Amino acid sequence: MAIEIPETSFPRVIIIGGGFGGIQVAKKLRNKEVQVVVLDQHNYHTFQPLLYQVATGGLEPDSIAFPLRKIFKHHQNILVRVAKVDAINAAQKTILTSIGEISYDFLVIATGSKTNFFGNQDIKDNSMPMKSIPEALNLRSLILQNFEEALLKDLPSEQEQLMNFVIVGGGPTGVETAGALAELKLHILPNDYPDLDLSRMQINIVERAPRLLNGMSEQASKRATDFLTEMGVQVRTNDSVRSYNSIQAELASGKILTTSNLIWTAGVKGAIINGLNAPLTEKGNKIIVDEFNAVKNHHHIFAIGDVCAMLSEAYPNGHPGVAQAAIQQGKNLANNIINIINERPLNPFKYKDLGSMATIGRNKAVVDLPLIRFQGVFAWFVWMFLHLLFLVGFRNKLIVLINWIWNYFSYDNGTRLIIRPFRKNKQVREEEEKTIPRN
Repeated sequence: MAIEIPETSFPRVIIIGGGFGGIQVAKKLRNKEVQVVVLDQHNYHTFQPLLYQVATGGLEPDSIAFPLRKIFKHHQNILVRVAKVDAINAAQKTILTSIGEISYDFLVIATGSKTNFFGNQDIKDNSMPMKSIPEALNLRSLILQNFEEALLKDLPSEQEQLMNFVIVGGGPTGVETAGALAELKLHILPNDYPDLDLSRMQINIVERAPRLLNGMSEQASKRATDFLTEMGVQVRTNDSVRSYNSIQAELASGKILTTSNLIWTAGVKGAIINGLNAPLTEKGNKIIVDEFNAVKNHHHIFAIGDVCAMLSEAYPNGHPGVAQAAIQQGKNLANNIINIINERPLNPFKYKDLGSMATIGRNKAVVDLPLIRFQGVFAWFVWMFLHLLFLVGFRNKLIVLINWIWNYFSYDNGTRLIIRPFRKNKQVREEEEKTIPRN
């Protein structure tokens, strides 16, 4: 069965994924002589850098999501369809989706990444990932449910298990999540749960590398570590989680951490689609592309963002998995698609590193820019400004800004509602999550 798409005499460009990269390709092709079809499992774009604030109750999910159709509503040549892509048939230049089959002239794979558990099934079954809004809401519900359950326990050891946290992965997401939980412990939870002795609540962040924020400068790493330590977070570097059974996490060092809240931010891998016979990287499972983001041996198939790796001397493992890399690749690829149609030379992709940053909490952030590095209050304001700048939609920018201002002065971090209770039982969870499509 074919997808109902209007007939056109123009080349058809199918974009799989409505993330940062996919949106940029579509935007650059608006009002051009091409038909653009955006396919995504959801009808919204997710601003992933703020997922941790949804998970910790600082923001509601609609603050960081924006309808895809609203992004493209004024562009007649861009169509949006909600569908899961099951397979690519490169020989016939078609893709098979959950709503039918569709042909393409140009195919852009912008599926992003998914959580990498590195083959550890116990951790996959029992830990909490945070790569999508449904997963962030699951984590928020679990946190609040565990504190409610802790109120019903008599033994301090049972309360500690429900209140303790282990964050695995010391990248920006892990550091920001640890900081947000520390602020909850210091400012929010004592008011919500005065009957609990929150001094026994432990927050651990575990990182395999010798330092946190391994992709940033040593100066930023040291300052972030100092910030977290000052906030009561136990930083465990040169260590990793060997196993987790939903009650205890065993570290490679032999240390046992008791917790019902293990948050996994330790790695990602490319969200690969079946049927695409293309070379992949050994690390990260990403599609290897050339300097034009073209997939080897596949005419008119391209991959951008976290799902691809453009290997070079400057970037032997591919470009960093940040929004700017996907955005810049998307813009360049859109121009090259027009160049191909008009039989003009292609422009190789050149990544412009605009810097990296992470926030640890109120008035605490680290920023590495190409020419300057700074930390503290000013870095925190820069972090907030840039995140507001890249949020999609004026309404979202305004709501997030109002939330941040309110939280700053009131120390009241969100509404903390358990809208959708989360069940950690594996079988029940799998049944419930069949309605949450994933690549």
